Amino acid sequence: MTDNVHNKQEILEKYREAGRILKIVRDEAVEMIRVGNTLLQVAEFVENRTIELGGKPAFPCNISRNQEAAHATPKAGDTDIFGKDMVKLDLGVHVDGYIADSAVTVDLSGNPDILKAAEDALAAAIDLAKPGVTTGELGAAIEESIRSYNLNPITNLTGHGLSQYEAHDGPVVPNRRVEGGAVLREGDVLAIEPFATNGAGSVHDGNWAEIYSLIRKKPVRMPAVRNVLKQIEEYRELPFAKRWLESDRLEFALIQLEKAGILHSYPVLLESAGGLVAQAEHTIIITQDGCEVITK
Repeated sequence: MTDNVHNKQEILEKYREAGRILKIVRDEAVEMIRVGNTLLQVAEFVENRTIELGGKPAFPCNISRNQEAAHATPKAGDTDIFGKDMVKLDLGVHVDGYIADSAVTVDLSGNPDILKAAEDALAAAIDLAKPGVTTGELGAAIEESIRSYNLNPITNLTGHGLSQYEAHDGPVVPNRRVEGGAVLREGDVLAIEPFATNGAGSVHDGNWAEIYSLIRKKPVRMPAVRNVLKQIEEYRELPFAKRWLESDRLEFALIQLEKAGILHSYPVLLESAGGLVAQAEHTIIITQDGCEVITK
């Protein structure tokens, strides 16, 4: 066996280990999503438990409710509690930068069809995934499955490739039919994540963000800003939560870093017509004759 093959196998084992940790954390966290519990309690449990089990968070625990599709995470000291909500729990774990990404919807709102549409669409795409299939074909299966419920896929959100310290790499996995797309190859690692809604089928940026990532390093002059940047560098290019940082001048520092093009913010994404959104997501490795789901 060549060193190269050895190396590939070691990398795939790190993805699998990230998936193994994620499954445990996700299943435990789902049990905590109950009316009256706080969002912050769940998010902190996910992030701390990930570390306890030997992984690291690949991004802040996302807890998006109702018309929020993605990028919602509690702020420091958040006292928000779960009500009769449609709750998306989206979590990522990495081992040496190799990421597993998965999301489930816990429906406390009494709209099981929306949840089922997202889950069935994910299953349809996973059934198709193998070398030679295109991401466009996966998108067609997702769209057809969701529309069979008389619901809409969110067409401006996509699944994505995963690579070391890169939570959103190519190829893009659309949630609708597109011509062509990338051809899947053995060894590709993908997160497939359909979003189903009873709304318009698109999202737009909300006016608040609690998640950021470092996009380039530049020297900064002000000590308060430098102190925050030093804390951020530990996360490399992976997304982090505002509540993970400590500073008396945190808001000021983040504004300065964003203005300087050092940071990118991720506003909460909202369904354009205010529809309820359900999400289902697994990470897969493309194998010789199909795929291996590492987060199931």
